[in-house]
Amino acid sequence: MKRKPEQTPEPERKQVQEPELKLNHSLLRPGLRLAVAISGGADSVALTLALAERASDLGIGLQAMHVNHGLRGAESDGEEAFVRELAARLGLELHVKRVDTQAERTGDGVEETARCLRYAWFDERMADGAVDAVATAHTLDDQAETVLGKFLRGAWTQGLAGIFPVVERGRGRIVRPLLATRRSEVEAWLREHGQPWCEDSTNRETVYTRNRIRHELLPELERWNPQLKLHLAQMAELARGEEAYWAIEMERLASLLVMTGNPVRGGGRAASGKVALDAVRLTGLPLAVQRRLLRVAAERSGATVDFEATEAMRSLAAEGHAGEKRTLAGGLLAERTARELRLSLGTAEMEMAGPVGFAVPGEAEAHGWRFRIEGGDPAEAVVRPWRAGDRVRLRHSSGPKKVKEVLERMKVTGSERAAWLVMECGGEVVWMQGVDVESGRRVSATRCD
Repeated sequence: MKRKPEQTPEPERKQVQEPELKLNHSLLRPGLRLAVAISGGADSVALTLALAERASDLGIGLQAMHVNHGLRGAESDGEEAFVRELAARLGLELHVKRVDTQAERTGDGVEETARCLRYAWFDERMADGAVDAVATAHTLDDQAETVLGKFLRGAWTQGLAGIFPVVERGRGRIVRPLLATRRSEVEAWLREHGQPWCEDSTNRETVYTRNRIRHELLPELERWNPQLKLHLAQMAELARGEEAYWAIEMERLASLLVMTGNPVRGGGRAASGKVALDAVRLTGLPLAVQRRLLRVAAERSGATVDFEATEAMRSLAAEGHAGEKRTLAGGLLAERTARELRLSLGTAEMEMAGPVGFAVPGEAEAHGWRFRIEGGDPAEAVVRPWRAGDRVRLRHSSGPKKVKEVLERMKVTGSERAAWLVMECGGEVVWMQGVDVESGRRVSATRCD
């Protein structure tokens, strides 16, 4: 029986895989009214194009938003023209806002000012009910740069969580569908589609910290580990999961272990402006729990603590003697009693500066200031030192900010920080010493002669 001659198999043809965008569809529910923020750069152009292609299948109503920050003259205007043409070609309703970023510049620098102006407009559109969410085009590279930057600044695990895929913002949310996609994949996808984009000339200026991380530090580190960006993004994912767990656990433990005021005979506690922990119970807990509880207690005192301050509090709780006190960064005072570790912000100056109330609309003098407040329904206003949990909406800010964070940016410390004044009316901070506040009330304040 003759055997059939063996046939030489044809060599396998290598299939060229077309570039793709890893778009997180889980963030985009049917019926969502979504605005995509488009600057004209590769990332936002790709996200806009991908969402426009799939909007019908996803069941979303899509529009576009562009902010012209007026920072680069003709280049900024060229990007606006490019975005207008792209939106028209895709059949998208486009909303453009022009701002003078330099004129609005804060002490945080031009980049942070521009970011605040952008997000303030996003918040306005969502608060007005024009859209349910805004999509931004942050990529895996952005995530890696953010995590590395925060690590260099000494962030806790909360900071290492990086950019969140979803951020709730009042009456809407910010979504980041491209967080799993690399910047190189974005550009390859655009080339495959024959879609040009704009290059921001400032993206290569190493005067900005993020650009130095992007163009100098990360490439050097990738010589040691080519997968570094992916690992940093994975670290952020792990940190977000950890923080979600700890947020729930700390709420539970703090309700049991973090106390306010000083103990009184017969039981209960009297208001004193202090936050306390049972030192014996605290030091009997696992180390990770101790550190987090101390941070919660310090935050409720109105302070933000670093690693050194946290360890100093832990040492005082474990080894300190009754009556021992330590003054920590940011004006936080830690005191050891026979049973407790007590935390307070500032000195007796804060206790002396009690609240002063007056009718609105009206005028009053309080703590060396002369106030006049108008607008809104009749109510009562209270001038007092700020306290933990206070939030204030600054003019041109992206939303309410914690007063303690505003004071940190203003570099207000010590006893001055402890006695820093705010005016509260109807549960809202309508005035804060040293800043411009956005509210429904008109407040004028001058120092008394």
